[in-house]
Amino acid sequence: MQASTWAWIAVAAGPVVGLVASAWLTDALARHAVPALRILDHPNPRSLHETPVPRSGGIAVVAGLLIGVLSSLGALALASELTWIAAAVLLVGAVSLLDDRGDVPQLLRLAAHAGAALLLLAGGLQWQVIGLPGLETPLSAWLALPLTVIYIVWMINLYNFMDGMDGLAGGMALFGFGALALLGLQGEAMLYTAVAATVAAAAAGFLTRNFPPARIFLGDTGSSVLGLLAAAMTLWGAGLGLFPLWVGLLIFSPFVVDATWTLLRRIAAGEPFWLPHRSHHYQRLVLAGWGHRRTVLRAYLLMAGVAASAIGAVAMTEREQWMLLGAWAAVYLLIHFRVGLAERAAGEPVR
Repeated sequence: MQASTWAWIAVAAGPVVGLVASAWLTDALARHAVPALRILDHPNPRSLHETPVPRSGGIAVVAGLLIGVLSSLGALALASELTWIAAAVLLVGAVSLLDDRGDVPQLLRLAAHAGAALLLLAGGLQWQVIGLPGLETPLSAWLALPLTVIYIVWMINLYNFMDGMDGLAGGMALFGFGALALLGLQGEAMLYTAVAATVAAAAAGFLTRNFPPARIFLGDTGSSVLGLLAAAMTLWGAGLGLFPLWVGLLIFSPFVVDATWTLLRRIAAGEPFWLPHRSHHYQRLVLAGWGHRRTVLRAYLLMAGVAASAIGAVAMTEREQWMLLGAWAAVYLLIHFRVGLAERAAGEPVR
C-alpha cells in the first residue's frame, strides 16, 4: 500500500475517531456520568438560559481532538508547528478548566493567553504579511510580533464572548475548521487537513448534545481552546501558503465581526465593556423573540456562506477578491440593521 494511501486513511481516521470520542464523552458529561467533572453553568446577567446546565463540554471536544489527531500521526509526518500548538492548547485548556471549576483572576487568564501566543510564536506561527488582496507586503519583526500576540489573544477571547447561545460556538467550529480542512486538502497539506478536519469533527460530536435545546455547554475550556485553534490554524495555513490570512479571518468573520463591533460600540458608548452583557447580535435576536433554534440556524447559513466563499476566494483574481470582501461587508451591515428591525418589532430597545 502506497504512502499516499496511508495518508488518506489517516486523514479520514482522525475525524472519525474524534467525532466518536467527542460525542460519547459529551453524552457522558451531559448525564453527569463522570462526577469528578460535574461543572454547572448557573445563569448570570449575560446568560440566555434560566436553569443550571453542565459546562464541561469543552473537555469532550479537547479530548476528542487529541485522541483523533493522535490516531492520525502514525501515517503522517509530525510537523514542529503541531507540537507547539499542542503545548499552547494544554496551557490554555488547563487554565480555562480551572476557571470553569472556580473563578480564576482575569490577569492570570490573560497571562496564560499571552503565554500561549508566545508558544505559537516559538513554533514559527506568526502574522507575516499585511495579507489583503494585492497587498502582500512583509511585516517587520517589531510589528509582526505584537500583532501576532494581539491576534491570538483576541481570537481566544472573542470566541469566549461569542459562546453564549446553544449550538453557536460548536457550529462556528464545524463550519470554520471544516473550511480550513478543505483548503488544506486543496493544497495537499495532509497533516494540516487532518488536524482541521478533526477539530470540526470533535465539534460535531459536541453538537449532538449542544444543539438547541442544549443539554451541555462548552465552558471556557472549550471556547478558549477553539479560539486559540482558530488563531493557530489560520496562521499555520497562511504560513504554508494555503491561503492569505484574510481568508482565514473571513472564515471566522461571523464571530470576529460581531465580537469586535460589539466591543467597539460599547467602548464608544462609555459602557463598562469588561462586564457581562447581552449586546451581541445573536443575543439581541434571541431576546427579540427569535429563540435559540431560529437564530442559530440563520447563523449556520451565514457560516456556510462565508466558508464557501473563502474557499473559492483563493482562486479569484485580485479584483474579484476585493468585490467579495465588499459584498460581505454589505451583508454584515444589512445584518446589523435587520437585528435592529427585529428589536423594534418586539418592542426591545435598539442598541
